Amino acid sequence: MAAMTLLTRRALTTAALAGTLTSGASFAAAKPRKPIVIAHRGASGLRPEHTQPAYDLAIDQGCDFIEPDLVPTRDGHLIARHENEIGGTTDVAGRSEFADRKTTKTIDGQQVTGWFTEDFTLAEIKTLRARERLPRLRPGNTKYDGQAQLLTFDEVVAIARAGSRRTGRTIGVYPEMKHPSFFAGIGLPVEDRLVTLLKKNDLDSATAPVFVQCFEVTPLKTIRARTKARLVLLTAGEGGPADLPNVTYSQLVSPSGLKEVALYADGLGPEKIQIIPQDADALLPATALVNDAHAAGLVVHPWTVRAENYFLPSSLRRGDAAAADYLSQPGEVAAVFKALYAAGVDGLFSDFPGLAVAARG
Repeated sequence: MAAMTLLTRRALTTAALAGTLTSGASFAAAKPRKPIVIAHRGASGLRPEHTQPAYDLAIDQGCDFIEPDLVPTRDGHLIARHENEIGGTTDVAGRSEFADRKTTKTIDGQQVTGWFTEDFTLAEIKTLRARERLPRLRPGNTKYDGQAQLLTFDEVVAIARAGSRRTGRTIGVYPEMKHPSFFAGIGLPVEDRLVTLLKKNDLDSATAPVFVQCFEVTPLKTIRARTKARLVLLTAGEGGPADLPNVTYSQLVSPSGLKEVALYADGLGPEKIQIIPQDADALLPATALVNDAHAAGLVVHPWTVRAENYFLPSSLRRGDAAAADYLSQPGEVAAVFKALYAAGVDGLFSDFPGLAVAARG
């Protein structure tokens, strides 16, 4: 029985290497596909992140998945925010009725001051409106400030399904469990709540259009036993998982480390520089990470490709270097997409999904 389970899982992982599968698809029907495009918090380069306008635009631009980062409210609802601190992404700082909620907390070893989702009920969260997180870098997005409500995970799933009906494509969801060890420590564990929502939304299967991602190891191991949905370990070029202070991400992405990752995850979500490094001047040759991860049976979905000059090496920057907005101007980001595709990734995250789709084509 154990051997059959392992073989079945390996078959699922192999099928997933080709890209997304629709719910109920058979292995025999699975065909190689182009790398998937994951809209990072929606089309967040063009609209305030984690809002319906950002997700809808991403779907219309051709993405395959939309990504909600998930954090809980005080009454246990999972909502889409990049962080549980919402002073920078909502109008809460200007709301006098919530002035006394401002506080300082230690999250994953760092002190953070602001307003936190776990101190608000969902009803209170719904009175807030979203704002652009990077107004200096993306000033054009600020014209949408104050227009969009914050979304629950259920609402993000509904947006994806409405987008599927509108476009005739299967649009998946790619939720991230944010700071799960911190939330478990304050009595708001994320794992069981997410599993309940996956089952409620018919996403509890290895062929459903969903991946669940996390920068921590233990929560992935916990959720592995409770859901059949595909899981992805996120890694970065520096540091390590908050739940394992003596482990580094570089250890986890070594060939031996990847074999261990494959015991509890179906994919790897590395920072893009772990695949295509860059210095101040140019992109550098690809590392062996994609091949190593594939050898371990893992799909590879790097994060995050952004188009602004600020994120690009000097050789790919475009525009007038003397202009005040030079770093926010778009650069030659197609070269980054193409380098990652050429390295063999199975998908990638981008704030500009339309550009990722165009480069893939």
